Amino acid sequence: MTSRAATKEQTDTKTRTSLAKPWNIIVHDDPVTLMNYVSKAFMQVFGYSQEKAHKLMMEVHQTGRSVVWTGAREQAEMYAQKLQARHLLTTLEVVES
Repeated sequence: MTSRAATKEQTDTKTRTSLAKPWNIIVHDDPVTLMNYVSKAFMQVFGYSQEKAHKLMMEVHQTGRSVVWTGAREQAEMYAQKLQARHLLTTLEVVES
């Protein structure tokens, strides 16, 4: 008679959840577009208040660029297209942690 030793395999698994990194929408200053037009575009595209839109527009004007929105890549691409359709200089960049 042969005796078999019971063997039990145990696998230690670790679950790692990885979330997609958010993306920034950057609007850049240009010498052509009027400041009021930029503010109105922010209000129309993002639904921002007049005060927030004005603040972001002034940041674009004074520093040359502003992060106007941060979120999921697909939505960022949609917003960027809407801003570009309004002739605003817009780029996307991934948020590095």
